[in-house]
Amino acid sequence: MIEVDGSLHSGSGTLLRYSVALATLLGEPLHMTRIRIRRDKPGLRPQHLKAIQACCVFSGGRLEGAEVGSLEISYDPGPSLQGGNFHWDIGTAGSTTMLAYTLIPLALFAKAPSRFSIHGGLFQDFAPSFFHMQRVLIPVLQEMGASIQLTMVRPGFVPRGRGQIEMAINPLNGLLMPFSVTDPGKVSQIEGVALASHLEKERVAYRMADHAQAILRTKGYEANIEILEDKTSVQKGAAFFLRARTDKGCFLGADQAGKLGRRSEAIAGFVTSALLEDLATKATTDRHLADQLILFAALARGKTRFVIPRLTDHIESNLWLVEKILGAVTNPKGNFLQIEGIGFHR
Repeated sequence: MIEVDGSLHSGSGTLLRYSVALATLLGEPLHMTRIRIRRDKPGLRPQHLKAIQACCVFSGGRLEGAEVGSLEISYDPGPSLQGGNFHWDIGTAGSTTMLAYTLIPLALFAKAPSRFSIHGGLFQDFAPSFFHMQRVLIPVLQEMGASIQLTMVRPGFVPRGRGQIEMAINPLNGLLMPFSVTDPGKVSQIEGVALASHLEKERVAYRMADHAQAILRTKGYEANIEILEDKTSVQKGAAFFLRARTDKGCFLGADQAGKLGRRSEAIAGFVTSALLEDLATKATTDRHLADQLILFAALARGKTRFVIPRLTDHIESNLWLVEKILGAVTNPKGNFLQIEGIGFHR
């Protein structure tokens, strides 16, 4: 049995999702205690609970002790990953992308293609946005050999959620390949998306795009920013995303969701500053992709090497977990990460 103390390192919900996903892949039972014990609302939140339940359903496993607020779970994954069509509704504005992230590795090693329809939030603080997953993480995973398509059916914002994403994943044809880029090269393109739902009169999308473009021009960059005026969301909301692509094939992104009292110009300024900060470090991943890649690098065959903007709690937590559960060998040196994957296959 895999034993994990959920209070260690970052003590976040990411530890839970990683642990459940890896236990499901390995087909080994998981006992996790002190889940999110140091958070303002400790234990499982609805989005964490749904991630565990989704892994359990996907593998045909058994789950004990899992309910909102639980600090401890016992999970026994099922014997196989069949693939198929699945629908999950988080029921809140909890992150659909974090649930999707948990399921990606399972679907990559399933016996048949998988199709996921997930309802909840797509844009909120402290979770990867839909645009970042679609336009940063997934392109890198595709370079590693994955076949993944992600689409947005309807945006979802805090507090009501009720957004929808759809994801299609084909099983890997062989092993997951390592990602190795240590030289970022030069920025060849900056593009972005300014999304506003039911805020056309306030010109929120245009204000975000105009302000970001003005800042970037002072740094010598031109940005092509798509304007999305949405009328399908169940509430007002906004999100802004930028992505830099380099001539060495690196993708670095930054984003932020709208919030009551958060001005359009402040959103654009935050996102633009975050992207420029990461680019200035000569990293080959952005601050979010840096920790998201670790699980996939640990599953891949061979050595993954990349440069991060800075070492974070999430990166340290994820490195520790893939060593503990998978036996992957990690070697962080300053801003350079090397992960020797195990060449996982089922």
